[in-house]
Amino acid sequence: MSDQRTDKTGGSTTQDLLRAPNVEPFLLTDDGVFPNNRKLPLLVYKKALNPGTADLTAEVQALFAENRWGESWIDGIYDFHHYHSTAHEVLAICGGQAQVRFGGEHGITLTLSAGDVVVIPAGVAHKSLGAGADFLVVGAYPRGREGCDMCYGKHGERPDMDKNVVAVPTPESDPLYGPDGPLMKHWPH
Repeated sequence: MSDQRTDKTGGSTTQDLLRAPNVEPFLLTDDGVFPNNRKLPLLVYKKALNPGTADLTAEVQALFAENRWGESWIDGIYDFHHYHSTAHEVLAICGGQAQVRFGGEHGITLTLSAGDVVVIPAGVAHKSLGAGADFLVVGAYPRGREGCDMCYGKHGERPDMDKNVVAVPTPESDPLYGPDGPLMKHWPH
């Protein structure tokens, strides 16, 4: 993956989109309500993106697609605990700042700001605890895992959802840095 993206006319953009990865892993295990993921850590890429990039959301969507993460969307983060049992998810913060809890009520709370990216393993609960009006996220799922489910930690979801979580394959590529990116080092195949 080169650190220079090209614009629609084929010329180089004036700003680099990607910065050197500074990855923080967090292993979040079953809390009795949410399965979380006992094998794959939540990965936080602090300041991985240049928030001053022109049309950052479009650049991030193109980068995700290039690295085989599809069905991208632009929005925020729900303000209730939820997780996906059939897919991993990537969230690129393209504007503003938010407090986000991962792992359920007794999980970890992180401040995410424009330029940060989070790769959430299948099963890991997440919810926004509060965000500024300018908070903006681009999300996506590994190619072949689009159309993922929504789970809420309700009685009766488990153990079926637990079986789904352990069956989700490791992605073919890091959503930002490609097949040799940090995700491939932190998540065993």
